[in-house]
Amino acid sequence: MLTFYHAPQSRSFSILWLLEELGEPYSMELIDIRGEDGAPESYRAIQAHKKVPALAHDGVIVTERAAISLYLADAFPRAGLAPAIGDPSRAAYLTALVYADAVLDPVIAAKALGVDYPPRNVSFGSLDDAVAHLESRLAQGHAAGGRFTAADTQLGTAVHYGMNIVGVLPRRPVFEAYMTRMLARPALQRTLAKEEALAKGA
Repeated sequence: MLTFYHAPQSRSFSILWLLEELGEPYSMELIDIRGEDGAPESYRAIQAHKKVPALAHDGVIVTERAAISLYLADAFPRAGLAPAIGDPSRAAYLTALVYADAVLDPVIAAKALGVDYPPRNVSFGSLDDAVAHLESRLAQGHAAGGRFTAADTQLGTAVHYGMNIVGVLPRRPVFEAYMTRMLARPALQRTLAKEEALAKGA
């Protein structure tokens, strides 16, 4: 049994999209992360920083988006969302998944918050370097090459958020074309509809 810990209009959107792509049954636990003290203290037993997303699978808890993505794609291989171990394209897939969490998310957040920093002094570098890298990577068609993988749920969410929600990613033709392909996916359309319904009920 899969239990997904989620807050509408948060970073856990990307895992909701991934779950819709998997097509496996799951239940959802909504976590109120926007109270004065954040999520309830009891939630710390699931996620140490009281953040979303988190996932429980038959009693095993996984946190952090890259880790959840890797776990789900490997646990449900029939969905075809990850190159197999030994496949040369798995390196690009792993890189894209971790890049979304470790580099792209912090540079977008820093820019959106107006944080000025010397790129050489931080592990995630500059927004300009991230934009150049994304242009090169997504020109291949997808996050990890020529086919859709779980990495696209993570990079796709970051590009959508950075470009369409907070407006810190430039509207480059490569990004626009990539998001057009992503938005044509039925699973992403279902995810957006679910998010809208959840946000209205919040």
